Amino acid sequence: MPGFTHVQKAVAEEADPEKREGAGVRSRFARLTRLRTWRTRHPRAARALHLATTALAALVVLGALLLPNTLPALEPDSFARIPAEAVIGAVVVLALPPRPRLAAAVLYGLGLTALTTVNLLDMGFNEYLGRGFNAALDWDLLPDAQAYVGDTLGGGVATAAAVGAVVLVLLVAAAMVAATIRLADVLARHRVRATKGALIAGTVWVTCSALGLTLFGGPIASERGAGALRVHAQRTVESLRDEAAFVKQSKADIFGNTPPGELLPDLRGKDVIFTFIESYGRSAVEDPIMAPGVDRTLDTSTRALEKAGFAARSGWLTSATYGGSSWLGHSTTMSGLWIDNQRRYRTVSAGDHLTLTKAFQKTGAWDTVGVMPGVQKGWPEEKWYGLDKLYDSRDLGYRGPKFSWSTMPDQYALEAFQRQVHGKKRDKPLMSFVILTSSHQPWAPIPKMVGWDELGDGSVFDAIQKAGNKASDVITDTTKSRQEYGKSIQYSITSLTQWLERYGTDDTVLVFLGDHQPIARVSGTRASRDVPVSIVAKDPKVLDKVADWNWTEGLKPGRDAPVWKMSSFRDRFLKAYGSTPHPSNG
Repeated sequence: MPGFTHVQKAVAEEADPEKREGAGVRSRFARLTRLRTWRTRHPRAARALHLATTALAALVVLGALLLPNTLPALEPDSFARIPAEAVIGAVVVLALPPRPRLAAAVLYGLGLTALTTVNLLDMGFNEYLGRGFNAALDWDLLPDAQAYVGDTLGGGVATAAAVGAVVLVLLVAAAMVAATIRLADVLARHRVRATKGALIAGTVWVTCSALGLTLFGGPIASERGAGALRVHAQRTVESLRDEAAFVKQSKADIFGNTPPGELLPDLRGKDVIFTFIESYGRSAVEDPIMAPGVDRTLDTSTRALEKAGFAARSGWLTSATYGGSSWLGHSTTMSGLWIDNQRRYRTVSAGDHLTLTKAFQKTGAWDTVGVMPGVQKGWPEEKWYGLDKLYDSRDLGYRGPKFSWSTMPDQYALEAFQRQVHGKKRDKPLMSFVILTSSHQPWAPIPKMVGWDELGDGSVFDAIQKAGNKASDVITDTTKSRQEYGKSIQYSITSLTQWLERYGTDDTVLVFLGDHQPIARVSGTRASRDVPVSIVAKDPKVLDKVADWNWTEGLKPGRDAPVWKMSSFRDRFLKAYGSTPHPSNG
């Protein structure tokens, strides 16, 4: 049986390692033979294919070396340069024997992969956070980004995005290594002409660099790739040095040894509420697209509060963060330290540096609570903030739908705060730390105000959520994102000020502010980091204490109102309300 004989032969070869290896060699030889035969029969097609793949490899390498790190700079003009790294790479390859040349080509390809990866990360961070990627600090933010995508677009999309990112890096690595090996082989096979070409390219580069020649607004002689890696390396080193200095700084505190009786004496008996409105930035009240609606809301709310007996003063604070990482803005305001990265946040929140909220707790004259509908799991920082009790998304009794990332509408969160905390009788006044979330990106769908008596368990928002915009439709449209962002700020301000009208008393003091500006795509690539801050109270003595701050009357800060760093607020507030400094040195 001929068929059986072939089967026996195949089985025998599979069982015998030497025969198996021999079969593999024969198979590879056969493939090479077929390739050579095809080239012989089709010389023109073979040459065209050779030239095309070589040109593609050159474009891949040059593109990686000249790739900018911001989306606005991603223009054809950016690639009309002579990269020094390409000239140096060619010289090195030509000087090496075969095996070291192959190793150098592989390492060069992996270097291009790293360069392309950090440039793409820079693009994303610049687009959303208004700054470049920091390899020493920002890896911890990637899981948060995935969680945000999951809450916004669904877990499937988040998983697909994470897998897609890994696959993209692997594909980039494969393409870069293949391209550099291809070019190294071509240069070695045409050594004489390649050497002359490298010499000419090097001479042109040096000449253009020495004369400062430019093209399309940029230098012809480029060292963009090496410069980008150098910037990231320097950024990493500086971040590590900064961490060591910050540890010492966080241990020193001008109010670190202040006795409880000398903290906040001029606010005793007041219910004090610190409220952060997500992404409430200067752009909301000054940008021509967002400002008209937000300004009308601020003016209307100011008049309504005045009618209810409240007065307000407003100014500007420069946030430590931009576009995201809200907890950095919260902790900077409360600690009096400049906390602009995750490592600083972890350092300070693991220590005992006095926060403004903890100062109230330390006096023993207030009950202190946190209301954080955005927190969906354990939050150990409540101890550092000095909160006797924390009410997160699981404690507020909400049974309605999520609004994208936001677990519940601000109006509901404030009503639950009133019902479970603020409206209850107690032996001490209350200090509250409230974080509102309805103005969190992607600003779709956005809640709408309903009757306060109709809120119930939040089910009333089902129809509103279903009728709202889809997050995917808003994320991809810059103009729509800006419009919907403005509407979300209007909603949050209206919720908060109506709550104050409805439930505020003669002893209520409300301090509310933004945590940061919205993402750069909404606020603008050159937007400031300023956020509005307001103090609202019925008792005129409360605002008299800050009269020398020269803040604007009402809820809308004037363009010329004072601008302070967010980290200065804690000390100014403590001093304004009678606290006495007693420094500690750690």
